[in-house]
Amino acid sequence: MSSFSIGDLAQTFMLQRRGAALKAEMTRLNEELATGQVSDVKSVLAGNVSYLADIERDLKSLSGYRVAATEAAQFADSTQAALDRLDADVGDLGTALLTTASSALGPVLDQLSTDAAARLDAMIGTLNTTTGGRSLFAGAASDQRAIADAATILNGLQAATAGETTVSGIVQAARQWFDDPGGFAATAYTGSAEDMARFRVAKDETVGVQLKADDAVFRDILMNTAVAALASDPAFQLTTADRQDLLVQTGSSLSSARTNLTATQADIGASQARLETLITRNATEETTLNYAKGALLQADPYETATELEAVQFQLQSLYTITARMSDLSFVNFIR
Repeated sequence: MSSFSIGDLAQTFMLQRRGAALKAEMTRLNEELATGQVSDVKSVLAGNVSYLADIERDLKSLSGYRVAATEAAQFADSTQAALDRLDADVGDLGTALLTTASSALGPVLDQLSTDAAARLDAMIGTLNTTTGGRSLFAGAASDQRAIADAATILNGLQAATAGETTVSGIVQAARQWFDDPGGFAATAYTGSAEDMARFRVAKDETVGVQLKADDAVFRDILMNTAVAALASDPAFQLTTADRQDLLVQTGSSLSSARTNLTATQADIGASQARLETLITRNATEETTLNYAKGALLQADPYETATELEAVQFQLQSLYTITARMSDLSFVNFIR
């Protein structure tokens, strides 16, 4: 009967190859036991990876929507905070003008105009608010200021009302300048005529926070505040009674403008609520997809641990055989 054997060198290579294979298998099983997921995806899915690819594509899209929704929420929150500050300034100035101007005399009337000028500067600062390096009220031109400084507005308004000596004439001329595309919009508004692009926060959902400093609600506030600031201008040659009347009118108009501002705040609030709903919906969908992916690729911990124990036993046996073979000698063989 014929017998076959392999040489010592070939046997050494065979044992090394078997040891490397067992080590690789043990590394794979350790990784699966630690992560809870299989490492050989194609084998588990029998080569059909299209479903897994769809899940991963949807997860990647949801990750992008999460970033966009977070950015949109921050933008909306910052806008609402800016509107709150503007509302406070409008409310304080309107109340002061209505309650004080009708009975005030020269120095007090001058102080009311001074206060109005300070409020105008604060309002402009609010309308120039930025978040994340983007201007809130500049429309599509979010990389620049929304509105020029108070001096630019007051100088433009003074030029537009030059020669007016009656309360009605001053108010009408101021209104025309603020509504004229060649007036306030061309001189003081430094943003874009185009609205800022809407935020895409879901596959078929976009949310817009599209306010510009040249919107009617803001023009009305700025106009009445600026007129109040110029009420004491000697160029108008107004009597004390006329100055009182002008300041009371601007106070009343500011109170009415505040109602429109509240409606604007409500619109932003609706956008904030919509964003919260979409963020929650996206998070739920992302959790569901991650669960589906985990279930698809989940490794059975008991089976993995059993296989790992078997591989460890085989590796120990291999080491034992290798050690015994390395201890063989001719002397031991002939005894």
